Amino acid sequence: MKVLLAVDGSANSNFAIEEVARRPWPAETEVRVITTVETPAIMGIEPWAATPAYFEQLDSSVKENARKVLDAAIKKLSDSAKQALKISGDVLDGSPTQKIVEEAEKWNADLIVMGSRGLGAWNRLLLGSVSSGVVHHAQCSVEIVRVRESPNRS
Repeated sequence: MKVLLAVDGSANSNFAIEEVARRPWPAETEVRVITTVETPAIMGIEPWAATPAYFEQLDSSVKENARKVLDAAIKKLSDSAKQALKISGDVLDGSPTQKIVEEAEKWNADLIVMGSRGLGAWNRLLLGSVSSGVVHHAQCSVEIVRVRESPNRS
């Protein structure tokens, strides 16, 4: 079985890692952990206001943070999996929804597992939901993992 685990460092993403780690998977299961980077576009800055070095540093910083998220996810999965899993990972450059769906197709994944960031209605309206986009466009099964809210939480 091939499981594509998409992570972003959020609480729901960490819960998705735990969910994959705790399950009994068929022998020879492979887990490919991915995260995506999309260097933010700086709007409203005149082209002459920032140097090319600034944008290179910004891109480098975004990719470095993504690598840290990926490495932490792989370590957590390796340390807590109930069985031996073949684990690989990569940082992909581009739109999260598009890259997750493309990677699942390219890798021939049987299942995509990802956390829901739980965006509010306003943010979802403005930004769209990565998990919703993946559910609607993936050609394989998709599991969206949410952190359960405690009944005592306000």
